[in-house]
Amino acid sequence: MQKTWFITGASRGLGTEIAKAALRAGDRVVAAGRKRASVTQSLGPDSENLLAVELDVTDSRQAQTAVDAAIARFGAIDVLVNNAGYGRLGFFEENTLADVKEQFDTNVYGVFSVTWAALPHMRAARGGRIFNLSSIAGLRGTEFGSVYCASKFALEGHSESLAQELKPFGIFVTIVEPGPFRTDFLTPGSLRIGDRPVADYDERRTQLKAAFEQRNGQQPGDPVKLADGMVRLSREAAPPLRFVAGSIAVGAFEAKLDEMRAEFEQWRQLGVATDGDYATKVTAIPGLPTR
Repeated sequence: MQKTWFITGASRGLGTEIAKAALRAGDRVVAAGRKRASVTQSLGPDSENLLAVELDVTDSRQAQTAVDAAIARFGAIDVLVNNAGYGRLGFFEENTLADVKEQFDTNVYGVFSVTWAALPHMRAARGGRIFNLSSIAGLRGTEFGSVYCASKFALEGHSESLAQELKPFGIFVTIVEPGPFRTDFLTPGSLRIGDRPVADYDERRTQLKAAFEQRNGQQPGDPVKLADGMVRLSREAAPPLRFVAGSIAVGAFEAKLDEMRAEFEQWRQLGVATDGDYATKVTAIPGLPTR
């Protein structure tokens, strides 16, 4: 059955590849980007199955307008892909509150605005898929990435909760967690670095910036294969909550799980011992697993 996709950040990188993969599969695509001309440059002019719309995800009014255009043209949104985002690197002290707000405006609040606009239509249809593009940085915190990781950890918590809220309506949420893929993520257009230098970080900053620059164009992940994988997931009856993409991300996730389990077991008894000796108490929280 032909699906209609709404993809943010579709003018370049992974967003463009997701749009191309959906079109190859015979689906319809609403491709959103900050500049409509950039979207058409990447994907071609509007056609029977393609509609380009202008959308800066930090503008909630534009989000609603873009979703309204999608519904007017195709009548539905079956697959929502919240892909628009960028990376802010640098040591925490070398970023400002304005930098943090800018990062969250795009990576978190932008997702909220687009999802708020699309959900009434998806709920009415009693079905759909939402792909929220997180990152290996949403699985594991790293030095030089505290602000970016914070935005992706926030997205992960939101997505986990949203998945539970929407499951009764037949809407599935999948968090996509790529490792390094060969896109333009490490270029100046997608990457920003804190510019309030603190001398104590000088040596490590130089080393880490050089490491990121050296990785650009050498990433092992193939964005075309990731896009094709997402099209496959869009057709699964029971898609996963998490899709860890790329061998580096898979290895990092396995290591994180092992570290968390070991630390958890080490301190389990002390954690349990903090319960009070009360005559009555809650023994489980709805929605959380019990062991």
